[in-house]
Amino acid sequence: MTSIHPERLNWATLGAVPEMLQTAYGSLTVGLDMQPGQWILIRGGTSSVGMAASILAKRHGLTVVSTTRNPAEADALRDIGVDFVIEDDAEVAPRVREHFPSGVDCALELAGTPTLQDTLKSVRVHGVACFTGMLSNEWTVKDFYPIDYLPRGVRLTAYSGEASDLPADVLQGFLDDVAAGKAQVPVDSVYDFAGIQEAHRRMEGGLARGKMVGQPR
Repeated sequence: MTSIHPERLNWATLGAVPEMLQTAYGSLTVGLDMQPGQWILIRGGTSSVGMAASILAKRHGLTVVSTTRNPAEADALRDIGVDFVIEDDAEVAPRVREHFPSGVDCALELAGTPTLQDTLKSVRVHGVACFTGMLSNEWTVKDFYPIDYLPRGVRLTAYSGEASDLPADVLQGFLDDVAAGKAQVPVDSVYDFAGIQEAHRRMEGGLARGKMVGQPR
């Protein structure tokens, strides 16, 4: 049972945290088995889950490489601790390997199947990539042939979890850190019911930098 109340955190912040944190935490722990000192690539870094994953990974001692399709969003990623920001033009593996010639230890795929193979090429031998998100709204790999598709020695996992995957102490610890100013919740914007259409336009236009939250008046 968490103990944070609106007197310490507003309802928009509280509403943004649980699902976003659960997905990010589950991807990093169940999907990737992250370890301190590793290098991680987060594909789709300015999504709410991507930003939460960056925050969690940095707090766990990883070096974070994150992507964005919009160069203007690079500072937003650096503000949450991202070490290397790469502009995503559909092929980032060569630039990842400029920083990490052998490849990153792990990668979190949030953009979807159009970029998955390139993400896999960013990972070192015996490293792992976790497929969690489908921001592109493309869910399947056409004519999937594993030997041709997967780089040699790179593992591919997936994560789709439930609220029960997020331990109460992890949620409480994160909320405590947010309240104390030690962590950030990437809230992009807050809308009431009348603003739903504008919220969808912003989301579908790929303009959001973090979580979009609905809040009654």
